[in-house]
Amino acid sequence: MTRESWKTRLGFILAAVGSAVGLGNLWRFPWMTGENGGAAFLLVYLAIVLLVGVPGLLGELVVGRRGERNPVGALGALSGSRRWSGFGYLFVVTAIALLSFYSVVGGWILRYVVASFGGAYFGNPATYFESVNFGVEAVGFHLLFLGLTAFVVLRGVQRGIEVAAKVMVPALVVLLVGLAAWGVSLDGAGEGLAFFLSPDLGYLQANFLSILPAAAGQALFTLSLGAGTMLTYASYLGEDRSLATDGTAIAGFNTLVGLLAGFVVFPILFALGVGVGGGGPGSLFVSLAGAFAALPYGQVVGAVFFGAVVLAALSSSISMLEIPVSFLVDEYGVTRRTATAGLTALFAVTGTVCALDPELFDFVASTLVDLLLTAGLLGLLLFVGWVMGADALDEYRRGAGAFASSLGTPWLYAVGVVIPLFLTFTLVSGVVAALGVTVDPVSVLGVTFDQTRLLGVASAALVLAAFAGLRSPRSVL
Repeated sequence: MTRESWKTRLGFILAAVGSAVGLGNLWRFPWMTGENGGAAFLLVYLAIVLLVGVPGLLGELVVGRRGERNPVGALGALSGSRRWSGFGYLFVVTAIALLSFYSVVGGWILRYVVASFGGAYFGNPATYFESVNFGVEAVGFHLLFLGLTAFVVLRGVQRGIEVAAKVMVPALVVLLVGLAAWGVSLDGAGEGLAFFLSPDLGYLQANFLSILPAAAGQALFTLSLGAGTMLTYASYLGEDRSLATDGTAIAGFNTLVGLLAGFVVFPILFALGVGVGGGGPGSLFVSLAGAFAALPYGQVVGAVFFGAVVLAALSSSISMLEIPVSFLVDEYGVTRRTATAGLTALFAVTGTVCALDPELFDFVASTLVDLLLTAGLLGLLLFVGWVMGADALDEYRRGAGAFASSLGTPWLYAVGVVIPLFLTFTLVSGVVAALGVTVDPVSVLGVTFDQTRLLGVASAALVLAAFAGLRSPRSVL
C-alpha cells in the first residue's frame, strides 16, 4: 500500500497550523487565562511556547519525518525496541482522550452557531448553557461534529486534510482579525487589554506553582505536542525541507492566533462589564455569549465568532482522528475507509460518555489531558536526545540552511537535557496537585526545602535516572 504524502509545502504548514490553532486557542486559552491571573498566565505561557514548545515541536517533526510512520511504528523502527514501540501507544491513547471530549465541545459550538441567529442564549446565557452542555441533545451535536471530522479524514491526506486546511485556516484568521479590530475599538476595552497584557508580578510569584502546570498544559495542548499529531503529520513529508523553519512558522502562527483570540475575548468582556469570572470550560459560552446579547447586531457577531471557532475546532479534531487512523493503516494494513469508520464508532461511544457525565468531562478536558501531553512530550524528547542522538541531529539538518544547522547541537542539548528537567518538574507537580498531596518542608544540614524545592530535587533525580538508562551508542550527549 502506497503511503500518502502532502502535495505542497504550504499544505503541510497550514494543516499543522490548523491542528495547533484549535479550541486550545479559542476555548481553552481564554478560560485558562481568565482563571490564572490574565497577563501573569500569558507571560508564563509565552515563555514555555518559546523555550519548550518550539524545540519540542522540532523533536516531533524530526521523529515523524525520519520514521515515516505513525508514533507506534516510528518509535519502534527508529529504536529497534518493542519497549519504545509500546511507549508509542501512549500517543494513541492521548488522541482518544482528546477527541473524546473535544467532539463534545465541538458539538457545543455547532449548537451556538445555530442559536446565535435567533439569539436563543441572549436572555440568560448561564441557564441556556446548563440546559444544552450535557445530556441527550449534547450527544446529538457531538455526533454531528464527529461526522464532519470523519468526512475530511476519510478523503485522505491530500484530498481531505490538505484541502480543508487551505480553506479553513485563512478563513479563520480573516474572521479573527476582523473581530479583534472591532473588539479593541469598544469603549472600556482598555481594561480588558490591561488584564490580558499587563502582568501582576506579585500574583505570579504567589501562584507560580498553580500557574506553571496550567501554562505548560496549555502550551502543549495548543501546539498539538505530546499527542503525536505533529509526528504523524511530519511522517507524510515527501521531500527535504528545513524543519526548523517550518516548526518556527507553525509555532509562531499558532501563538499569533492565540493572541488574536485574547484581543477578541477580553476587550469585549471588560467593555460590557461582564468580567472573566471563573466559569471553567463554559466560560466562553456564558461570559462571552452573554456579552453578545448587549452588542448591536449581537446575533451576527455571535454567529461569526462561533463560526470561526467551528473552523478552528474542526482543523484540530481532524488531526486527532488522523493519529489512530494512521496507526491502523500503517501497522495493520487496514484501509483508510475501514479505519476511519471503526474509530468514528469508538469515538461516538467515548464522546457520548463525556457528553453525559460532566465530572468525567472536566477531568478528561483538564487534568488527564495535561498530564498525558506532558508525559508524551517528555518521553519523546528523551527518545530524541538519548536514543536517536546523532540520527536526530542529522535529520534536523536535512534541508536546513547554515544558520539553522548551527543551532542543531544546542537544540539537541535542549531537548535531551534542559526541557526534560522542566517537563518532569511540571509532570510531578501536576500529579501531586491532582492527588491533593501537600509535602511538608524538610530541613537538611540547616537548609529548608519547601514543596517546590523538594519537587525540583525529585524531578532532577528522575531525569538523571532516565539519562543513565536510555543512553545509546548513537547519543551525542
